[in-house]
This record gives sequence, C-alpha cells and structure tokens, in this order.
Amino acid sequence: MSSIHFEVIEYEGTRYAEVIWADSRAEITKFCSPSTSSMQFGLLAHEKGFMEPAHYHKSIDRKICDLQQMFVVQKGKVAVDFFDREGRKFKEVSLTAGDAILLCDGAHSIRVLEDMQCVSVKQGPFMGDKNDKIQIEVRD
Repeated sequence: MSSIHFEVIEYEGTRYAEVIWADSRAEITKFCSPSTSSMQFGLLAHEKGFMEPAHYHKSIDRKICDLQQMFVVQKGKVAVDFFDREGRKFKEVSLTAGDAILLCDGAHSIRVLEDMQCVSVKQGPFMGDKNDKIQIEVRD
C-alpha cells in the first residue's frame, strides 16, 4: 500500500525544501518535485521481476541557475533550520536514518544532533565555498 509521507517546506511563496520521511512506502515510482525543478526528488518502486531496458541519458544543454542539494540520512540525527531573507528562523526539521531532504532554495543551516552520516548529492561542478555559498547573519 502506497503511503508517501512527503512534506514541502515553503515560506512567503518560496519552496525551501522537500522531505521524504523514512516511513514512506510506494507501490509505483512517484516523483514529488515539480517537473520544472532542476532536481527531481521521489521514490523508485517496482515489483520483483521488473527490468528497465538498458539505456543512457541524453546529453541536453540545460541552463540551471540554482544549486540544489539532496541528502539521505544513513545514521544519526541532524536538524535543518530554515531562515527568511532577514535571517530569522521560521522552521526546523529533525531528520533521522532513512529520511531524505532536497534543499531547493532559501537560507538553511545544518546542526548535527547525533553523530551522523548522510549520502549527499548536489549539482556540480563544485566551485568552492567562496563561490557556491553566501552566508547570512542570523537574527533572533
């Protein structure tokens, strides 16, 4: 039985993140991100015996102006805090083993609550912290 526990974190019209919680179950493949998103986030699900034909992905020029990051918690616990443009925190989510998050837009920080390990995926090439990140001043 399908039961995708999917959460969208939005604030003032901006989609900050998407979360697929570890207790999610899918009978068929389901992508939760909008088709226009530069990263597609969802669950792959097939019955035993399914075989996708051998293939490769077309090389298509795409213009991507954002840098999104996805990670899946393998062990431990991590908090992700979300901030508005003025640096005020408006939301926090705590992720544990099996939870996955796609950071789409807006300011965020990560706090390790228990020793953790995550699989992380983001668009490349990596241009270094100086070019890829803009730090903000956090306010109360």
